[in-house]
Formats: sequence, structure tokens, C-alpha cells
Amino acid sequence: MGTVTLGVSLAVPEPYGSLLQERRAGFGDAAAHGIPTHVTLLPPTEVDAERLPGIRAHLASVAAAGRPFPMRLSGTGTFRPLSPVVYVRVVEGGEACARLQQRIRDASGPLARELQFPYHPHVTVAHGIPDEAMDRAFAELADFEAAWTVCSFALYEQGPDAVWRKLHTYDFAGCGPARTVPAQSSPVDEPAATPQGG
Repeated sequence: MGTVTLGVSLAVPEPYGSLLQERRAGFGDAAAHGIPTHVTLLPPTEVDAERLPGIRAHLASVAAAGRPFPMRLSGTGTFRPLSPVVYVRVVEGGEACARLQQRIRDASGPLARELQFPYHPHVTVAHGIPDEAMDRAFAELADFEAAWTVCSFALYEQGPDAVWRKLHTYDFAGCGPARTVPAQSSPVDEPAATPQGG
């Protein structure tokens, strides 16, 4: 069956999601329209496609044990010079994100993996672009603010065109169906994702 590249993330809801995606594109980040605005819980991870049913069941179990939590974004930060990234800061909800990503990557589960860097929740708004554009992203979004209640996370698959497409949303217990997954643009017209399993 081959392999697939998966990621798990928290969607940044509208209108913030599309706004940040458009700003990222405006700074010259060519990847912007292939990556819905998000907070990463599991970075790109290559797995055997035949493991997907077990991964879906694992994520459903993690979501069932989860509870809604407040999230707030404020201002900008950067990982430079270590990594060419400018991001919007997570100033509330970071500890809940950290616990959630640990459960997703649990050593006994199907998504166990080590991270290249210590986990640091953030929303990328510029990556791998010229320094002048990175500086502009850092300055122009310094006053950005957003707040919402996180009620779900989602599983995404990266296609051969480098576009990330949602496979399924996992709602926390007692939260009801999520209504905040961004309807952000992509370079191709996509049919709506059909949830399968877990």
C-alpha cells in the first residue's frame, strides 16, 4: 500500500485562519495556500498506509479523553537563527496543547516518535523566505490578537503536490461537532473531505 505523510493539528478558526493564511502568502511564502493555518500537534510523519485504521482509532481515543480549552494568540516570535520561522505566539492554551501532543505521540501508540526540537506551540506565518520578508512578518503581525475555545483537532495528509488535506476532525467529549475548521484556500479545487472511521 505504500506510505503516507500525516500531520495532526489544531485549526485556527475563521476569520483568523484565512486572514493569517493570506498574510503568509503576502509575505512571499509559497507554501501558504497548501497549509491551513494551525497549531501543530504532530509534525509531518511518514507511516505505512495500512496503519491508518489503527491511527484513526488512537486519535479517536485521545479526543474522547480530551476536554475543551481556551486558546489565545498574541503578537509574534521567531525561531531565528536556529530555524527560519516567524510565528504568532500562543499565550494561552500552550500547556493544554503540550499535554495533547504528548498523548498523540504516546510511546505505546501508533504515532510514537521523537521531535527534532522541544515542543513549542505556535502558528507559523513565515517560513524559509528572505530575511527582509521575515522581518516584515514579525513587525506587521506584532499586534495580532485572537481567542477561541478549542473543541477538536484534525488529521491531515500531505499530497504529492505538497498540499495538506484534512482526513478527519476529532471532537473532544462534550463539545459537539466542531464548527471552526478554516475553509481556507488551496491551489486546487477540492471536494469536501469525507470522514472515515475513528
